[in-house]
Amino acid sequence: MLDSLLADPLLEDLSWSIMIVPPSGTPLLHDPDRLLRTASVGKLFLLTRTAELITEGSLDPAEELSRSTVEPVADSGLWQHLRTDTLPIADIATLIGAASDNWATNVLLRRVGLDSVQRLAATLCDGGSQLWDAVRDHRGPDQPETLSTGCARDFVTLLAAAHHGSLVNRRVSQLLLDWLAPSFDLSMVASAFDLDPLAHVPSGAALAARNKTGTDDGVRADVGLLSGPAGSLTYAVVCNFSDPSALGAVMATMRELGELAVRSVSTSPKTGTVPDSV
Repeated sequence: MLDSLLADPLLEDLSWSIMIVPPSGTPLLHDPDRLLRTASVGKLFLLTRTAELITEGSLDPAEELSRSTVEPVADSGLWQHLRTDTLPIADIATLIGAASDNWATNVLLRRVGLDSVQRLAATLCDGGSQLWDAVRDHRGPDQPETLSTGCARDFVTLLAAAHHGSLVNRRVSQLLLDWLAPSFDLSMVASAFDLDPLAHVPSGAALAARNKTGTDDGVRADVGLLSGPAGSLTYAVVCNFSDPSALGAVMATMRELGELAVRSVSTSPKTGTVPDSV
């Protein structure tokens, strides 16, 4: 199914890593182990390590951190538009989950430590997905080439573990999911969910989503969880491309994959009804 979708001539010369695990449990795969640039998706490792330190008692979620400890960084995020210079760690993590806040990322990364984050990522991800650096407005020749790299299988594994409460432990899993719940970016796979981008995990809703996206020149990535009446689905879709004119086709394809995801969690694929168990 995925191979036929990606056979579109408009998608030639694009690199994909895709894994979608529907309630039926039979995954849809396209190069799920292929490592590609994933931009801000790698911030998941920072959030997971932060949650782990909080649950260990090594980090106080109420501890105030100042953004003056790092250089300002532009693009995604809200903190650059706020007047306050200090925020508690819990709020900083929420800014990262909600708005992929770059300045908040660098402040929290300075407190937690890149080495610490990388060690955890190496433990969690057999496929080599990793956060390589802080966010930078410009990258020099002596700096990592990209913020993060990853493969679909690693991110599906991580999010599935969080969903089942086994990402390190149940409290770490819940903290990560709580931070991802307000994610604003529903522009890629999640565009098909037709949810309010500012409120999409309401109690009792037909569909609920949590996701993390990554956007950079030639990079679009969306990894997440989608829950519906027929069960829950985990997905990771990563695309790298060199031709800017391919962006429209990339986004359209990601939406098609999202539509497939919605169908999978809405009704039983065989009977058109909600299954007894998932």
